[in-house]
Amino acid sequence: MADAEDEVVKGSEEQQQQVEEEVDLSSSPTPPEDSQPAAGRKGDAQERPAESVTTSTQGRRLLVEPTLDQFKLRKYFVLRPGTLNQAIKDVEALVNEEVDGSVLSVWLMAEVDHWNNEKERIVLITELSLLVFKYDFMMFNCDQMQRIPLNFVDRISHGTFSFPKRSLLERNGEGVRVFWDRLREPSFTSRWNPFATDFPFITFTYHPVRNISDAFTALTDVEKFREQLKDAAQKVHTLKPVPGKANGVLVLNQPIQIEAYVGFMSFLGNENKLGYCMARGNLGF
Repeated sequence: MADAEDEVVKGSEEQQQQVEEEVDLSSSPTPPEDSQPAAGRKGDAQERPAESVTTSTQGRRLLVEPTLDQFKLRKYFVLRPGTLNQAIKDVEALVNEEVDGSVLSVWLMAEVDHWNNEKERIVLITELSLLVFKYDFMMFNCDQMQRIPLNFVDRISHGTFSFPKRSLLERNGEGVRVFWDRLREPSFTSRWNPFATDFPFITFTYHPVRNISDAFTALTDVEKFREQLKDAAQKVHTLKPVPGKANGVLVLNQPIQIEAYVGFMSFLGNENKLGYCMARGNLGF
């Protein structure tokens, strides 16, 4: 009888020791790399080279999720594969070499109108002209083109945006404004007309997708755009001076004034990016 009891006690101790060993294994840290299969380690590096991964305390490999801002940027149609290349091809086909000359550079900009509304634009600097295109990146169609002769460009100002003292609007960042008739001031009617297009200047700022990649950073660089525009305009002023106008381009570093006060529509439009071609839920605009 005593032998039977000893066997039961001995079996209980062995069972308890086995349970303790299992608990220690489950809570133990990740085994060293030498104990892991070499093929598995190489496979992780070869199968998913472009994925960003992180290792948890249990040794599990987790994918780093994109940020919310990255998901929002993907809504812009200009970021879709092949879209920008097709757009550039379409607008370059509209260049008149007899009037504009050859294309010097291509830019992706955001135009800011006199009511502080942002509008997506493709801008070309050619040998003789500054061409501004309103392009529909969803339908692959050019809706509007504005041609500004470079020998008429007489002033370029750049700096931060400013508003009147009693204005409720604000805008961060910097921009550049191009003038081509310093003797003509906008009329009172044009200033208060949100659809007026007879202003003797145009204002640009950075496109929202500027930080998505190095390629888009170069395409939306306002400072380099200003420098190339100044050089191209200076050259045209020398080759084709306009009678009665002072030759040369004056570059000023000063705040860019936007004479808008309330601007509820611009606030609503800019917050929802209504001036850009982008996906909006199940609809496209």
